[in-house]
Amino acid sequence: MLVGLFVGKRESRPWLVSDELCLLIEPLLPVPGPKLVAGRPRVPDRQALCGILFVLHTGIQWEYLPQELGFGSGMTCWRRLAAWNEAGVWDRLHVVLLARLRAANQLDWSRAVIDSSHVRAARRGPKGGPSPVDRARPGSKHHILVDGQGIPLAVSLTGGNRNDVTQLMPLLAKIPSVPGLVGRPRRRPDALFGDRGYDHDKYRRLVWARGIKPVIARRGVAHGSGLGVHRWVVERTIAWFHGFRRLRVRWERRDDIHEAFLGLATCLITHRHVQRLC
Repeated sequence: MLVGLFVGKRESRPWLVSDELCLLIEPLLPVPGPKLVAGRPRVPDRQALCGILFVLHTGIQWEYLPQELGFGSGMTCWRRLAAWNEAGVWDRLHVVLLARLRAANQLDWSRAVIDSSHVRAARRGPKGGPSPVDRARPGSKHHILVDGQGIPLAVSLTGGNRNDVTQLMPLLAKIPSVPGLVGRPRRRPDALFGDRGYDHDKYRRLVWARGIKPVIARRGVAHGSGLGVHRWVVERTIAWFHGFRRLRVRWERRDDIHEAFLGLATCLITHRHVQRLC
C-alpha cells in the first residue's frame, strides 16, 4: 500500500489513525449520500481522516497535500472536515472520550482552570480582530477550559480583541454532560481558577450562581497568590494545542474550519489521556 511506502512506521507518524481511534470515530460519522454522477470511487473515511490529520500536524496547505500518501486530494479532505464538523462529530467524540475517563475516575472535577492564547490570523474573516500586540494585524483567540489535570473540557474561538472574561460563562456552559458512572451525568466543577484577566465581580457572582466557587486573581494585588500551582495545567494544555502546527496560525478565512481543527485537536489530546489513564 502506498501509505506504508511513504510514511514508514505507524508509531512515528501521528497522522495515521489507530484501529482503536477508528473504532470510536466510525459510528459517529454521517452516512454518505448516494453518488449522483459516475466517476472515481469515494475516498474511504479513514484515509480522508489521515489526510486531515496530516494537515493538522504539519500545517501544510490543503492544495499541497501529497497525493502519493493515498489520503485523497486536499479539497476532498477539506470537504470531509467541514461536513463532519457540521454533523457534530468532534463534539460527540469528545463526550465519548470524557465518559471513558470519568468511568475510570480519571476526571478531576475538584477544579477547572481557564485561560486563552492569541494566534495570528493570516486572513481576515469571522471571529477575527485586531491583535492586542499589533493593532494592524488580525488575530484570533483560543479560549480553553480544562479539568484539574489539564484535560480539555471546552474550547472556543473569538476575535483577538475580545476580552477574556467575556468567554468565561460561555465556556462553562459549553462543558458537556459527561456520563460514565452511576447517577446523573456531570458537567460542573467544584471550583474555577483564573488569572487577572477574569477579575470582575459580576462574573464572580455568575459563577457562584452556577454552584461553582470562583478562585480568580485580583488586579492590583501583588503576585504570589499561589494560583500558579494549579493554573500551570492549562498553560501546558495550550502548549499541546500549539503542538499542532495548523493551530499556531489561523490560515482559514472561514471560522468553522478553524473551529473544526480545534475540535479535532481537543479529541486527540483527550484520547492521549484515555490511552494513558484508562
